[in-house]
Amino acid sequence: MEFAESRRATLGVEWELALVDPASGDLVGRAAELVSAIDDPRVVGEFLTNTIELVTSVHDRVADATEELRQLRQAVVRAADPLGVAAIGVGTHPFADWHVQTVVPDERYLRVIDRAKQWGRQLAIWGVHVHVGLPSTDYVADVIGAALADYPLFLALSASSPFWEGQDTGFVSHRTMLFQQLPTGGLPPSFRDWAEIERKTEGLINAGVIVDERELRWDVRPSSRFGTVEIRIADSMSTISEIGAVTALAQCVAEEAMRAVDNGWPARRLPDWAVQENKFRAARYGLNTQFIIDAEGAVQNGREVLARRIDELQPIARDLDCEAKLISALAIGNDTNAERQRALMRSSGRHGLIDAMRADFLR
Repeated sequence: MEFAESRRATLGVEWELALVDPASGDLVGRAAELVSAIDDPRVVGEFLTNTIELVTSVHDRVADATEELRQLRQAVVRAADPLGVAAIGVGTHPFADWHVQTVVPDERYLRVIDRAKQWGRQLAIWGVHVHVGLPSTDYVADVIGAALADYPLFLALSASSPFWEGQDTGFVSHRTMLFQQLPTGGLPPSFRDWAEIERKTEGLINAGVIVDERELRWDVRPSSRFGTVEIRIADSMSTISEIGAVTALAQCVAEEAMRAVDNGWPARRLPDWAVQENKFRAARYGLNTQFIIDAEGAVQNGREVLARRIDELQPIARDLDCEAKLISALAIGNDTNAERQRALMRSSGRHGLIDAMRADFLR
């Protein structure tokens, strides 16, 4: 596994978007048409024909990454309107039927369906992935562990998938529960260092679980070809401001871990059992629960954990010039996407909810 050279704490963001019919609000499989009309290598298709993905360049600052997303969003809107389609950022569609969604006939995607069968076919889901650049493999295992320690914050801030086929699932992130059903989906194993990452990945390849490293679909994974750790926890978000907050959190958490390594200190980690339980609690309740904060099982209210971590990370955020973006997570925590969706479904129905999501996409 050759780990590419990457500047420290640089960023790349991938925003998956669902395509809908403006009249019915239902999903439409017209990604190929839209990608062709935009004709920009930063706008690509994905697993399903109803999905496009906006992929930023490499940036040092969160503000620059989000500004590029705004530019790409405008390109999507300009091309989508004449085609009679619209884009929304959401973890799962509120009422679409997953059975009728079409998989892009790419060899890698078809392997997912062949192996995972119905679990693979159900993946009408969308997320936001944040790459953070690391200057060497010395940092990879510790950055992965640190991101997992803050897993519930990444998920609770982004959770946008309370509905599935028109029903309230009881979870704020049903996407999270679906995606972990893939053979290499969900939480990664624990790693002490880069050598252990290489050994475990080689074992997976030798056993025929994956063809190469790119088929590791862990919630947090090394991405050797880019020289990054990729944090794939978040549901797709409706607004660029929400993406900015989660991206700032990712950059600061990674830099905090790298500074710990530089100083010979232990980076933040939680035991596997605590990470697993925090993941479930965040997917089920968002911030309206208690998260496990140490190996002894101590717990703290979700919003208190968020406020504490933002306070701890503020000096790093100032150094990285993303303090305002990081602090904006507090406002998101008081008005989450999943809670807005539930309120809109009650007040405006399914079509009113889709209209609100389309409006959010333009904010």
